[in-house]
Amino acid sequence: MKKTVILSVLIASVFGACNQNKEVAQTTEPEVQYSVFGDSITAADALDKEAMLAKYEGMKEGDTLEVKFTSKIQAVCKKKGCWMNLDLGKDKSAFVKFKDYGFFVPTAGAEAHDAVISGKAFLNITSVDELKHYAKDGGKSQAAIDSIVAPEVKYGFVANGALIAM
Repeated sequence: MKKTVILSVLIASVFGACNQNKEVAQTTEPEVQYSVFGDSITAADALDKEAMLAKYEGMKEGDTLEVKFTSKIQAVCKKKGCWMNLDLGKDKSAFVKFKDYGFFVPTAGAEAHDAVISGKAFLNITSVDELKHYAKDGGKSQAAIDSIVAPEVKYGFVANGALIAM
């Protein structure tokens, strides 16, 4: 009798464990498949685009930041795949080049796909005086030149590795 009770408890435990594993398997999301470019990186611990924009907004000229983030690709160089723009939200984007031109990304079909990049973020700031100089050299009207009142801030990135969801 004692053996029958122990055997029944053991069988119930095994079936309970099997049912728990099935529940976990049913709720697990399929893993994203990436093509790797440059250094081998993983998507783990990558910042999202909102967190990356906040990092950029906290930087000043001359700062660099080693970081990994993920976002949607907006545009890719059509000639060689030597740069891409990644969406940062709020009508902002990061202009991404690849370290030492050591790798390139596909020139077609990458737009609107997710990408994960790892490398150095930095700012490019063009002063008001320089912007006015360019406007004057470009033949802009005096009114257009006078309307330039703020420096232009661009978000740059040099990637040592990239993953692109395909």
